[in-house]
Amino acid sequence: MYYNKEERRKEKEMALKRELLNLIPVTVLILIIVIGALLIVHFTDNSKELEILDVNEYSGSKDIVKLENDDLLFEMDPMTTHFTVTNKKSGEIWYSNPKNVDADPLSLPSEKNYIKSTLIINYSDQKGSENKYNNYEFCISGKSYDIITEDNKVRVKYSIGKIQREYIIPTICFGDRFEELISKMNKNDANGVKDYYKKYDFNKLSAKDEERREELLKKCPEWEEIGVIYVLRDNVKDNLKTKFEKFFLGAGYTEEEYIYDKEHYAGEAAQDKPVFNVEIDYSLEGNDLKVNVPISEIEYKKSYPIVSLMVLPYFGAGTWEEEGSMLIPEGGGSLINFNNGKTNQSAYYANVYGWDYATRRDSLVHETRVSYGVFGIRKNDDSFICILGDGAGYASIRADVAGKTSGYNIVYADYSILHREEVDVAARMNGKMYLYEQRIPDENLKMTYRFVDSAEIIDMSKAYNDYLKETLGDTFTLNKDSDVPVAVEILGAVDKVEQVLGVPVSRPLALTTYKEAEGLIGRIKNVGISNLSVKLSGWVNGGINQKMLTRTKLVHRLGSKKDFNDLINYTKEAGVPLYLDAVTEYEYDTNIFEGFFVYTDAACYANKKRAQLTTFSPIYFGGEDGDDYFLLKPSIIVKMMENIKKYALKNGAYGVSFRDVGFQVSSDFKKKAPVSRQAARDMQMEELMNIKDSGLGIMTNVGNDYVFGISDYITNMDLNGFDYSIIDEEVPFLFLAIHGYTNYSGEALNITSNVDEELLKSVECGAGLSFVFMDEDAQSLQDTLYSEYFGASYDSWSTRFEEICRRYSSELGHTFNQGIDDWQRLSDGVTVTVYEDGTKAYVNYGYSDYTTSRGLTIPARDYVVER
Repeated sequence: MYYNKEERRKEKEMALKRELLNLIPVTVLILIIVIGALLIVHFTDNSKELEILDVNEYSGSKDIVKLENDDLLFEMDPMTTHFTVTNKKSGEIWYSNPKNVDADPLSLPSEKNYIKSTLIINYSDQKGSENKYNNYEFCISGKSYDIITEDNKVRVKYSIGKIQREYIIPTICFGDRFEELISKMNKNDANGVKDYYKKYDFNKLSAKDEERREELLKKCPEWEEIGVIYVLRDNVKDNLKTKFEKFFLGAGYTEEEYIYDKEHYAGEAAQDKPVFNVEIDYSLEGNDLKVNVPISEIEYKKSYPIVSLMVLPYFGAGTWEEEGSMLIPEGGGSLINFNNGKTNQSAYYANVYGWDYATRRDSLVHETRVSYGVFGIRKNDDSFICILGDGAGYASIRADVAGKTSGYNIVYADYSILHREEVDVAARMNGKMYLYEQRIPDENLKMTYRFVDSAEIIDMSKAYNDYLKETLGDTFTLNKDSDVPVAVEILGAVDKVEQVLGVPVSRPLALTTYKEAEGLIGRIKNVGISNLSVKLSGWVNGGINQKMLTRTKLVHRLGSKKDFNDLINYTKEAGVPLYLDAVTEYEYDTNIFEGFFVYTDAACYANKKRAQLTTFSPIYFGGEDGDDYFLLKPSIIVKMMENIKKYALKNGAYGVSFRDVGFQVSSDFKKKAPVSRQAARDMQMEELMNIKDSGLGIMTNVGNDYVFGISDYITNMDLNGFDYSIIDEEVPFLFLAIHGYTNYSGEALNITSNVDEELLKSVECGAGLSFVFMDEDAQSLQDTLYSEYFGASYDSWSTRFEEICRRYSSELGHTFNQGIDDWQRLSDGVTVTVYEDGTKAYVNYGYSDYTTSRGLTIPARDYVVER
């Protein structure tokens, strides 16, 4: 009997367990549904959050708004916010927008509102589609702006959008709440408000009001229960609503209350249309018009994120009847002539500082990058240059000629504001979904329009030189070089696949050991170069394809630590600056045991995915498999810069060289700690200053404008630019401005695609010389991915190297401690560069000899220096 009871007890326990187990899936399902519902409510509430932006309204006088100093006169028409800047020295008047646009026979009707605009906004809607608002049609024409003058500054506050002014006053209000609000107003205000509200008592309606019972019940279903409501009368004028808004807000009526009342009782939802509040500040300083857009002050609705902002796109525009040209920062500078007839060619477009690698791209046909943010217009023997300051890294330079959609030739800056990335969505969902950068950085977009009393390129360049001296200070001064600066990059090791026990393994391939580098420098020195700088690349952490600099490990196949130290000591004794080259912004093939952890060290895209990059094929333009690498977050980049600095100081090297810093700069859209591109640039510049202050020299690659002062030498500068079809002429604008203040060179002559062309361009632009050498011969690079170094064997190039350097040094070596005084194009393919001491460097790119008016012959494909 006892046994049976025990069995039954166990059976009951087992049955109970089975029941509980059966309940687990149901319980989990219920929890998932509850959590899902909460999430849906949470995110739905956020996404449907209605916002009311304060709308600006101009009610000032029609008197012209003026700013004036000894050099310039700024005059703004308050009825349009269009303005002019008069250069007092030359008398030239520059217009923010062309005159008589409506009479323009070439402009399409749809374009005329854009031509009359001082701002053009590109924004996205809920579906990810991009749309444009110009601030003439959607702001200026309706006077939804305000003008504030203070402290020699004019601020214009624009409200841009399809604006129907909303007033924060109740349309229908419960009796008790209305009386409460009225009681908090002063007597006169309260009486004025009550005159424009009608009281409706549900139980005491007049015969006339009885007709509105059903209508009011639909608008306010609680009316029967509440009894008394107050309803705003029809046709109340806007000026009265403006006063009432102040009274109600002062009495405690809130925007949240207004939105609720409007949705529930007024019979209509609060407007959810795109509206943007953007401010522009104007001020004068010497020959400069300073323009500032405080982007942190931009207001927008979350459902309509602002994607980009074009600032003063038609300032100084050339008409279809004028002669002139536009200066763009392609290469050292390029000109697009007004009305050049190239209406079938694409407009000019280039990213200042290149692509932001925290923004994903799936293909690459051509890298549209420029290293400095300057553009300008020259006409009527006058000109201006516009120099981009803070926020330049968000800008793209655009330029186009008349005859396409308008009769105007224009060049301007287009700024990216909020970045976005596509996110993965359910397969059943049609269309795309995007995540946007969470907030606009607390920064400014600064532009300096500098007016020049000349249309000559040399004078525009001198104006830029003055600007650089003013902004870069003591880091940008004339150097004391007495000979041509020659930069030689020595290749240490590259990676090559080897068979190890039948398994393919990537191992360093020594191209120049530390001992061989010592001998190579000695041979180069014996050529007679007195101003030599050496960059040692591929010396650390695996070679050219360098692993992350968390640790600094010499490449053992290049020699011992003693060999490395001997190399450094030799360069000291020989008086040759040795720069240790490094990659600090990216991670290549580095694992967690070597110091890289993707979740803490990599930067993020706007969709919160890690910034995993790829190498693009030059054949099919898509990403190549197996070549992915990661962008490091800005704080880690600075840490890598610190590590190479410490190593160079510890081992007594002359300086450090950066393959990426000063050339590429990117954001980080990590949710908890985002870093803007401007902030990333500032962080890198701060560390570069620390390196400089430590006594180390700095060599950079390609060289963005912010490193012009801090770099001892900039290699691989783009002397030529890309040959876009819309361009009419190349000019060395940039190099006329920085020569003698910054040492720079173009591509390494022995590995460039056209040695003669690059050498002639170096002469024209006043550039130094650059080479890449290795001790091994080119055959050693077979079966590697480094075919670009096939011309780097010193033995194969030593004779030509010696010829080029000796001639360049003897003829132009004395010019590198002085500025350039003039530059002229004598004919198609023939230029002359004139230095401060009168030295003239003639360059003939043509294939036949050229004789000057003074009888000097410049041989074909050659240069002549006249002292």
